[in-house]
Amino acid sequence: MKKLLISMFVVTWFLGSGGLAKAEVTVDPNLPEYKAVKGVTGSIKSVGSDTLNNLMALWAEGFKKFYPNVTVEIEGKGSSTAPPALIAGTSNLGPMSRMMKDKEIDGFVAKFGYKPTHLPTSIDMLAVYVNKNNPVEGMSFGQVDAIFSKTRKMGYKDDINNWGQLGMSGKFSNLPISIYGRNSASGTYGFFKEHVLGKGDYKDSVKEQPGSSAVVQGVASDLGGIGYSGIGYRTADVRVVPLAKSGSTFIPAEAQYAYSGEYPLARFLYVYVNYKPGSEMDPLRREFVRFIFSRQGQEMVVKDGYLPITAKIAGEALQSVGVK
Repeated sequence: MKKLLISMFVVTWFLGSGGLAKAEVTVDPNLPEYKAVKGVTGSIKSVGSDTLNNLMALWAEGFKKFYPNVTVEIEGKGSSTAPPALIAGTSNLGPMSRMMKDKEIDGFVAKFGYKPTHLPTSIDMLAVYVNKNNPVEGMSFGQVDAIFSKTRKMGYKDDINNWGQLGMSGKFSNLPISIYGRNSASGTYGFFKEHVLGKGDYKDSVKEQPGSSAVVQGVASDLGGIGYSGIGYRTADVRVVPLAKSGSTFIPAEAQYAYSGEYPLARFLYVYVNYKPGSEMDPLRREFVRFIFSRQGQEMVVKDGYLPITAKIAGEALQSVGVK
């Protein structure tokens, strides 16, 4: 997967006001305000990412305020469910927390003769969560890998199975680590496996959860718990662990570090669509996509705990599906 190139565009967006905002994330003022148009009717269905489930619901709710008679159906069981639904024509939108794999693209091309179009809708920080009472200061990728993976491809010499091995004392010194994760249908599962585990194998002891929220809830109720999920699912009952991809400088999961490219698990969240190059999208899909990339749509990104994209990226995404 290509590295997330956020730092290339953030300068003109945030530095114009004198620096990267730490406490508050606001949308790009150059994003257009959405206004309703005539001729939008019917139903639209989204099948795909659980990470994007809540955000898709917010977009649907906002969209229906402009078009009360439109029906929006959302199914979020994992990113891997998006490509087959698009290919079969049983969905109009395919939200994914990762890029499509080559074999998924090949299947689409075999059916339609052209590639699916990916739209970068927002930015996520994939977070490693621990219980709110866990005082761990930070972890390296090697340590996280040694907790979650039985193959330890990131080079850490020892298997880590209790918090004392990370220098914890007191009640944590002999506390076993309880691991929570996602199932293989999840794009987050695949992203974490590739980028943190070095494509290694998960331990058999990982408690696989059906959704992002369940991972966070599991960690919240388990003093020794650790899990991974999108930043949009953070609650007051968990802590997000600062991470170091290499070296000993731990980077917290905060907006300015995602935009600067320093936080090592920042990623785009995508919506895939079936768009034949040179054609014109039907009014319903066209307007739903336009709403996503409007000021109101990106304000919902912030409301859901993710990070908005710039007007430049929004404009390029719309151009990729022939929307002006």
